[in-house]
Amino acid sequence: MGNLKQALRSLDAFPRAEEHLLQKTKSGAFVSIIGLLIMATLFLHELSYYLSTYTVHQMAVDLKRGDTLPIHINMTFPSLPCDVLSVDAIDMSGKHEVDLDTNIWKLRLNKDGHIIGTEYLSDLVEKEHAAHEHGSLKDDHKDHHEESDHKIKLQSLDEEAENMIKKVKHALANGEGCRVYGVLDVQRVAGNFHISVHGLNIFVAQMGFLASPLYSWGCRFDMLGLQLNMLNKPYKYNGAIFGGSSHVNVSHIIHDLSFGSKYPGIHNPLDDTVRILRGTSGTFKYYIKIVPTEYKYISKEILATNQFSVTEYFSPINEFDRTWPAVYFLYDLSPITVTIREERRSFLHFITRLCAVLGGTFALTGMLDRWMYRLIESLTKPNARSIVR
Repeated sequence: MGNLKQALRSLDAFPRAEEHLLQKTKSGAFVSIIGLLIMATLFLHELSYYLSTYTVHQMAVDLKRGDTLPIHINMTFPSLPCDVLSVDAIDMSGKHEVDLDTNIWKLRLNKDGHIIGTEYLSDLVEKEHAAHEHGSLKDDHKDHHEESDHKIKLQSLDEEAENMIKKVKHALANGEGCRVYGVLDVQRVAGNFHISVHGLNIFVAQMGFLASPLYSWGCRFDMLGLQLNMLNKPYKYNGAIFGGSSHVNVSHIIHDLSFGSKYPGIHNPLDDTVRILRGTSGTFKYYIKIVPTEYKYISKEILATNQFSVTEYFSPINEFDRTWPAVYFLYDLSPITVTIREERRSFLHFITRLCAVLGGTFALTGMLDRWMYRLIESLTKPNARSIVR
């Protein structure tokens, strides 16, 4: 039994020394305090690291079908009033929408960028659509003598258009701008949406078509030859306002552009993008590749959203071009979906790292204490015998 106890004592890695053999010094106390502070700091850091989550990315083929694609936009046009701006969308399925009647708002801004008025973008379209539906039942019973009434209505529409032109010119003279924001819900297919300067033309054209058997561009023609008049209005009214396409300034600031809800760590490359034109005009085109994304929180909640990459192209316009400047966002969807999953580190991983950093700090402070003790001894008692601690 005695030999067994002796063998166990020989395995002791932490032998005790007699109290009178221990020597406590000021330098040792200083190193001990520093070591404790370092170990406490490292412990808190490791604890925070353990409690935090990290993400794992996985890729798979996108199998979603039939969903809609939400587009969140928030843009400012400092040089264009709200009356001439229009938000349009077209996709590969052939669906073409003008002045989208989704949740889109326009805010009038003064030359200093402060809000001076709001306008719900779809109010005009919905009002005119309602007027068309109400009057469509009567259109089938119109006689030849009503054709003269159309001419009179068109004359009154021209007067209203002239008043609108004066209003827009006054806004331009005052340096008004416009902020467009809201959400577009489009089909989950490739397409584009753009913000252009034919908002006034749409207003005038719709009123003209609603006063006649015409309703959409180029879809129906009557005996009055109104189609030529309506199709020429974009050049007539925009030209009357701006004096040519080369004078349209589509400078813009993209405060936010996203294709779904935001998740932790997402970066939308077009956020806070500023494009200011000085002495020139043209069309901006942003080519966007959308990547469907699922974000799985540590709580098992799943967020379906999208991230995207973008390239940019600017096409200048001269005074002879018949096209009008606009800001285009042309998007396409990737066939690959990305799944981002939050995970937390294991407790054993935390214990392993904690032992490593605390043990390493303890060993390092012990070495530092011995070196400082020997240095002080060599300076204060050069002839004294070194004491090995």
